[in-house]
Amino acid sequence: MTRVLTLVNQKGGVGKTTTAINLSAYLGLFSKRVLLIDLDPQANATSSLGINKYEVKNGTYEVLIGEQPILPNILLNPRLKIALLPSSPALADSEVELIGMEGREFRMREALKPALDRYDYIIIDCPPSLSLLTVNGLIAARDGVLIPVQCEYLALEGIGQLTQTLNLVRSSLFPEMRIRGVILTMFDIRTNLSTDVVNEVRKFFPNLVYDTVIPRSVRLAEAPSYGLPISHYAPSSSAASAYAALTREILAQDGEPSPPFKEQVA
Repeated sequence: MTRVLTLVNQKGGVGKTTTAINLSAYLGLFSKRVLLIDLDPQANATSSLGINKYEVKNGTYEVLIGEQPILPNILLNPRLKIALLPSSPALADSEVELIGMEGREFRMREALKPALDRYDYIIIDCPPSLSLLTVNGLIAARDGVLIPVQCEYLALEGIGQLTQTLNLVRSSLFPEMRIRGVILTMFDIRTNLSTDVVNEVRKFFPNLVYDTVIPRSVRLAEAPSYGLPISHYAPSSSAASAYAALTREILAQDGEPSPPFKEQVA
């Protein structure tokens, strides 16, 4: 069965897209068929995998509004073992167009149906906002929502608003929606503040925070400019080890065997 996971946080700069890309990359390295959906008009996931977002002819926008089917417009990178439904700036127009459409909150869930038997995991990267696009991503997340939280004080301020939105979607549109897990990102070992934030987030989300904490990393910040996930750009780095460990945690939640971590990729 295909598992669909959505990454969401209305605050920008928390490592959401970075996590979506690198989780997808390690799922692929661990022999899972994975599809990454770029549901963000900024198209950062698309650009970070080396695709010019201004040259995308058919992608998330066309699929979401029903102009194109999903399967013919999925791009496959055999080297990275990631399939991608790319985004483009045109996706910003969908917010207005969707308002007048029947079942506007369920468009992404319906669009994904032809792809469900082709992938083990579908990872959806939402925009950094609580928009109609994000609601589409949440309702498509039949196997749970992943929340990246930056290990800085201001990141805590938006958690309450985010959980309110999740509760609203759950109560009014998608009762089965659940938080799959919270991912702590950009941890700075040199500061007490990062440790304090980790402790606070674990109190706020008891039993939902993953053991793996993603460190702040220059190599991780550099990788998108080369169009590569950290698994291929700096496979021996601490950030690569962390994302490999996070992926193993997520696989373990699904009862999947835990693959051994290899520093070097093929």
